[in-house]
Amino acid sequence: MITLGVEEEYLLVDPATAAPAPMVEKVRRAAHLGPFADGDEIQYELLQAQIEVATPVCWTLDEVGGHLLRLRHALASAAEASGCRIAATGAAPVLGGLPVPVTPIPRYMTMAGDARRLVDEQLICGMHVHVGVPDPETGVAVLNRIRGWLPVLLAMSANSPLWDGRDTGFASWRTVVFGRWPVSGPAPHFDGFGDYEERLEALVASAVIADRGQIYWQARLSDRYPTVEVRCLDVQLRADDAVMFAGVIRALVVTAIAEEKAGLRLPVLAPELVQAATWRAARHGLNGTLPDSLGRPRGSEDALEALLRHITPALEDAGDLRVVSGLLHRLRQVGTPADRQHRALREAGLPALIDLLSGSGTSA
Repeated sequence: MITLGVEEEYLLVDPATAAPAPMVEKVRRAAHLGPFADGDEIQYELLQAQIEVATPVCWTLDEVGGHLLRLRHALASAAEASGCRIAATGAAPVLGGLPVPVTPIPRYMTMAGDARRLVDEQLICGMHVHVGVPDPETGVAVLNRIRGWLPVLLAMSANSPLWDGRDTGFASWRTVVFGRWPVSGPAPHFDGFGDYEERLEALVASAVIADRGQIYWQARLSDRYPTVEVRCLDVQLRADDAVMFAGVIRALVVTAIAEEKAGLRLPVLAPELVQAATWRAARHGLNGTLPDSLGRPRGSEDALEALLRHITPALEDAGDLRVVSGLLHRLRQVGTPADRQHRALREAGLPALIDLLSGSGTSA
């Protein structure tokens, strides 16, 4: 079975106002005092009102879920002890009056000097799924073959409709904010690993970006691990929804590897079509039509059915079909996390929204 791992980013917020709370140092110290997390699992992010967790390498979805619940619980407890709360939302619903301080790491400070306003507004949180691949050449083939499915995943994951106290009209405002960096959004199609490396080297040589870590494509090869890293997702309200995406993405990678080995023809989508599909997914989530993996407009139900059919053999082989299909069914019934944010705010106001973002953040 192919390994996987998950990284999640959360906001630290004031428990009464939901304004960003720059308390990462205090929360990290409090989390490490307990028995539930170690130093490698809880990490800094760009701004001091953000914090990130990373699971160990996992073989099963049960492992992924157990680690995410453990880490979410450790952070939630540490945040409460520190006078704030974690919020599992893709974008800050409230920005507050002053910019959040940058985490004092040289790389982050350099970024702030280069793009001050972008850094100030980087109060966004994603979920990254790493899936093991046998070699870089296969990894690039996987990137090419999953490229058309990423807008569907983005629409499913949308969890950032609010920004600076207002409804943005988008299901995933995080996608819009992140898309302002010079190398972001959908990755291009690559003519093999050599082409991939040449493009990355040319981007760094251009001096527009400082290093390969600023390649913010929605899917890329990891420079640290032998994995494909899918980065298009908003962080999820619930840990079990994060588990669903881990299972879906591993199945997409497994299916892509099998197709590549079988020599199946791959239609190459034009970059503007993938970009347009990404924008539509960020705008509407699952409410309305959604381009499928070939760029054809479909109802969201049809797009989800097509995705499930595509990955069902891989899910069955991994023993994940029951869990993933059940969670997909719930997604269809209750809507995306963005839909749930809208309902909470509309029905009970800001206190209910804060409870949703932080209380459900540690739930199964």
